[in-house]
Amino acid sequence: IHGVGTYWLEVCQDLPDLDVAFVPVGGGSGVCAAITVLKALRPATRIVGVQAENAPAVYHSWSSRQLCETDSAQTFADGLATRVAFELPFHIMQDGLDAMVLVSEDDMRQAIVRLLRTTHNLAEGAGAAALAAAWTLRESLAGQKVVMVLSGGNIDLETLRWVLSQD
Repeated sequence: IHGVGTYWLEVCQDLPDLDVAFVPVGGGSGVCAAITVLKALRPATRIVGVQAENAPAVYHSWSSRQLCETDSAQTFADGLATRVAFELPFHIMQDGLDAMVLVSEDDMRQAIVRLLRTTHNLAEGAGAAALAAAWTLRESLAGQKVVMVLSGGNIDLETLRWVLSQD
């Protein structure tokens, strides 16, 4: 968690007036790093966790305030494919997350294409999840300074073909 927190220090230096941070949530280390750093240095920043609709264990745990498990995690976003919420990240998220949202497989697929077209960066499903959430909420974010974590380029050719063939 602390190691991942170093990039949030850089975010704080570059964006001192950040309003909202969108962070993909798998096991929770990335979002816990955001909570640890942003709540200490920029407490007014809202932190939004993002999970796949098809792998919502952490979302359900956070929403119900108790550890939950799902029977499956059928998402192409491997980094979000968790069936169980882990205890330490769960407790940190309970105190530090301002919101948590779910994104569909199609939302993430469209975000991969959008990133590729506009930034020329190739992201895997989990890496594009934050953009998928922010894009869905874009009208409510107008005029705010928003950061999204773009992590992971571990997309195989078969998945990339599927992503692009749906566009």
